[in-house]
Amino acid sequence: MRKVYMDNNATTRTRPEVVEAMLPYFSEIYGNASSIHQFGRSARTAVDQARQSIVSLLDASSPEEIIFTSGGTEADNLAIKGVVAALRSKGNHIITSSIEHHAVLNTCKFLEKERCRVTYVNVDGYGFVNLEEIKRAITDKTILITIMHANNEVGTIEPIEEIGSIAKERGVYFHTDAVQSTGKIPLDLKKMNIDLLSLSGHKLYGPKGVGALYIRKGTKITPQMLGGHHEMGKRAGTENVPGIVGLGLACELAQKEIAVDSKKLTELRDYFYKGITSKIEDVRLNGHPTSRLPNTLNVGFKYLEGESIILNLDMEGIGVSTGSACTSGSLEPSHVLTAMGVDPAETQGSVRFSLGRDNTKEDVDYVLAVLPPIIKRLRDMSPLFEKGK
Repeated sequence: MRKVYMDNNATTRTRPEVVEAMLPYFSEIYGNASSIHQFGRSARTAVDQARQSIVSLLDASSPEEIIFTSGGTEADNLAIKGVVAALRSKGNHIITSSIEHHAVLNTCKFLEKERCRVTYVNVDGYGFVNLEEIKRAITDKTILITIMHANNEVGTIEPIEEIGSIAKERGVYFHTDAVQSTGKIPLDLKKMNIDLLSLSGHKLYGPKGVGALYIRKGTKITPQMLGGHHEMGKRAGTENVPGIVGLGLACELAQKEIAVDSKKLTELRDYFYKGITSKIEDVRLNGHPTSRLPNTLNVGFKYLEGESIILNLDMEGIGVSTGSACTSGSLEPSHVLTAMGVDPAETQGSVRFSLGRDNTKEDVDYVLAVLPPIIKRLRDMSPLFEKGK
């Protein structure tokens, strides 16, 4: 059976060259990066090189602006909780959107219990946040705006530059969760007026368990993990040297290949959607048709449940999802599609195909051969389909 993986927004395959680069730091160069002897210095050199690779990818000002974390979730937590703790005397108001990843949403909900006030701005049918609503929400107590760069479920790219300008004009810190966009589309920290940015290794063909938070120089933040003086005193804990080496190389490779990969994936994604619409009726594209990640295709199949489609595709060797991997155990409809105003029945029948650099036209053709019979078979058994005809 052919195997086709199209769930790259959940995680990516670690590139072989990244794995190879990491291996010596498990066995040969195993020193603690905080030790001053030669074993530790060798590890520290590798960490410093990886930090510089991220500086180059993001076009940050200095290595001191990059803090290594255990992943995107920790980076989001450090950014949001850290700013709130540092600016308690100034205010307690946060602005975010209704379609954020749960690493942001649940952190904001936690802070609401800690006497913070959170405004959740709405999005339109494409998933774009309402800029006027952000402007109206800002008060003299607002200390942070946190809006994702690109949505993990539908791929819509948010107007980050405009949001950054609003935040800068009003003297409010701006954080963006760029876990899904880093390495896929260009980032310009200065042009976008970003103060804090989260990224994760396993979303850009690096290892799991490692990420980073960019903190613009001068941004006030209180550490959330206490212990030693690691990571410029902002994140305690012995550095995950192999993971950091892998993240660094993944970022270096992404910087070199972003334009070529983006073009290839956009063409493959559009070819895929054209094939779906030519073979299957009653489908809906979720998200913006053009202003979205080059690899992301979220399609709603009317009269069906997404879970049934996923399981049937899995039996044919195809891996896809209904949305965020972090909510895969939930029976609740997608909070992203719900916020976009998608009909609940269509929300249940939505599937996310997220392509990766390893996918080929042959992969897409295989899915296009397998998918239509699955949809027909499931619709023939669906009482919703009979009712809708």
